[in-house]
Amino acid sequence: MTQSTLLWDTARAAGIVSWALLAASTLWGLALSTRVLGGRPRSAWLLDLHRFLGGAAVIFLAVHVVTIMLDTYVHFGPVEALVPLAASWRTVPVAWGIVAMYLLVALELTSLLRGRLPKRVWDSSHYLAFPLFVFASVHALTAGSDRSAPLLRLSVLGACAVVAALAAMRVRDLHRHGLSRARGPIAPATAGRRPR
Repeated sequence: MTQSTLLWDTARAAGIVSWALLAASTLWGLALSTRVLGGRPRSAWLLDLHRFLGGAAVIFLAVHVVTIMLDTYVHFGPVEALVPLAASWRTVPVAWGIVAMYLLVALELTSLLRGRLPKRVWDSSHYLAFPLFVFASVHALTAGSDRSAPLLRLSVLGACAVVAALAAMRVRDLHRHGLSRARGPIAPATAGRRPR
């Protein structure tokens, strides 16, 4: 790796790691909200792991965006990196990533403020995880120089299949147990616990 490719390689790696952490957080949240883990686990560390994965995804996303702007290969400024459809390089694939970035930030902020938000607001905002995962996955499959790598494509498509299966289980559980008793995307696993 030469000095000239260091920023580009860092941006690529940070983007892939951010997506992987987001996928892990989404999968873990769905596993907590379904009976995949054998009933409804209540250990605090299970929810803490979900939160950690989401927070780490934000950190790697920040590295991804900053190094993209510092690199000279694509010439992204703040407008191209922060405004959907403003980039001249792979305009639509980049826009998917920008929208996903805003959804991730919104999701993390509402998660951090969970104890101060009305329950209905937090529940509704947490469902942003689904479009967020879809948009980030589309971005991973269509933007960047690694989009054609077989391992990346297999990982993204495999994670999408598992998320879809767990989401279907979640919807089935909501209908089986009644929508009125549902407590948001991961709340059944954490029912009865005071938010921090």
